Amino acid sequence: MVVVIVEYRIDRRSGVPAFQQIVQQTKQALRLGVLVPGDRLPTAKEVAATSTVNPNTTLKAYRELEREGLVEPRPGQGTFVRRTLGRPETGTDSPLYVELVAWMSKAAGAGLEQEDVAALVASAMEKQYAAGNVAATGSTTTGSTGATTTRSTGE
Repeated sequence: MVVVIVEYRIDRRSGVPAFQQIVQQTKQALRLGVLVPGDRLPTAKEVAATSTVNPNTTLKAYRELEREGLVEPRPGQGTFVRRTLGRPETGTDSPLYVELVAWMSKAAGAGLEQEDVAALVASAMEKQYAAGNVAATGSTTTGSTGATTTRSTGE
């Protein structure tokens, strides 16, 4: 059995509701292939313990993810990933990811701070996708994941 531990990072200063941050971080993990179908999400109690959010906040996020068909609750077992958002070109082992990491390293070497890089990336994304150059799926992703995940095998 594969166990995935997801720790959500809630930024209370962002102005984005905590439940929405959980939804966004889960979707980001699905896009990157960190979470895959069959993985169990942490319980509301576990999220509350690590992120200091009310368990009802997590349940609200999970209901939203369920409404979108991404997860499914299994009574007595937990909430499980139903489908992924990932595509081969978005995984952390893809050539695009490797190029992005190299670019990030170059940006850091040039003295740019995380906020500078985020501003550049946001600006480039806006220019690329607002100009009608959206890929065939027509979807874009904004926001970053604050979630950290650990994948291990367990019994």
